[in-house]
Amino acid sequence: QVQLQESGPGLVKPSQTLSLTCTVSGGSITTNYYYWSWIRQPPGKGLEWMGAMAYSGNTYYSPSLKSRTSISRDTSKNQFTLQLSPVTPEDTAVYYCVTNDDETYYTDSSKARQWYYWGQGTQVTVSS
Repeated sequence: QVQLQESGPGLVKPSQTLSLTCTVSGGSITTNYYYWSWIRQPPGKGLEWMGAMAYSGNTYYSPSLKSRTSISRDTSKNQFTLQLSPVTPEDTAVYYCVTNDDETYYTDSSKARQWYYWGQGTQVTVSS
């Protein structure tokens, strides 16, 4: 059973960098063909797929966020990290790290709920 846990600051000032870490247990982020992703949900809005990192370390980003998003990993800690910069109040959302129980992955926000394993989510507020 894969478990994911998001961690990071709950409050970020505008123009600064949002950095969140997902710690994975019960599975390895380097397991062949698996993908690890970040999804967010702003208040009153739907789920938005942000980006993903493959088992190989390759990264994929939403076109709308690509210029501001970076996903990296620390294989020794079995963690992957999201950075979003610079942030604005519109980046206020609950942020989730997710993965699947097989090698499929979804880059379409309309299919975001099809990711199988979810962290509990972490609220991030962007405000001065």
